Amino acid sequence: MVAMRPARASILVVEDDPAVAHSLIDALEFADYRVWHAVDGHDARGQLERARPDLILLDLMLPDVDGLVLCSLLKAIADVPIVICSASSRRSDPVLSLKLGADDFVRKPFELEDLLARVEAVLRRIPPRAASGLPAPHIAEFRIGELLLEPARRRATLGSEMLLLTPTEFRLLTVLAAHAEEIMSREQLAQEVWGYADASNGRTIDVHVRRLRVKLAQGGVPGPAIVSVRGMGYRLAADEAAITAA
Repeated sequence: MVAMRPARASILVVEDDPAVAHSLIDALEFADYRVWHAVDGHDARGQLERARPDLILLDLMLPDVDGLVLCSLLKAIADVPIVICSASSRRSDPVLSLKLGADDFVRKPFELEDLLARVEAVLRRIPPRAASGLPAPHIAEFRIGELLLEPARRRATLGSEMLLLTPTEFRLLTVLAAHAEEIMSREQLAQEVWGYADASNGRTIDVHVRRLRVKLAQGGVPGPAIVSVRGMGYRLAADEAAITAA
């Protein structure tokens, strides 16, 4: 059985500058948000469909599309709040952004504390997803047998023992736990863990799965099994019978 409680919102960061994106993602994840990243307009549209974020942080100066055009397009696709973060010097951009559907405008450079406060303020103004008929909130805590995962605290416990996992191992195990008993392809796992999937990810996923299996087997109590499904991928066996059979 998987015990769960609601987590904080998910945020899609649309930013092509790697340094800025890394800083934003780190700050948002530290604040317990689930973060998705898109590097341009095309990527943002795809991520919007897959991630169904609660809020979008959007840069206006993107390589493939004007951010104002993208803001209007994203609003037409999904009624998701948008906060513009831009270094644009055009004086008209804040007004145009708001007219095109943005909920706030923050000029770069900005203080991360100020941006996080604005994000929280925007999210407070929108109703919970469950009330709007959209997917239920993400899960902040998973209990599968003796395994407890707490993404907000980056902590994994098996019985009474703390599991020493790398960040990638923790993300991978959390994804498997979120889809316990479901078969996840290597491509799906890579997309969830790294935000993209390519031909090289499959082997990398296999390596991390092997390491996770070793760590789950080293605990003082039995851990859930990561079961290989030939030709399809992996699933996390949540019930005791499945663990024994695996």
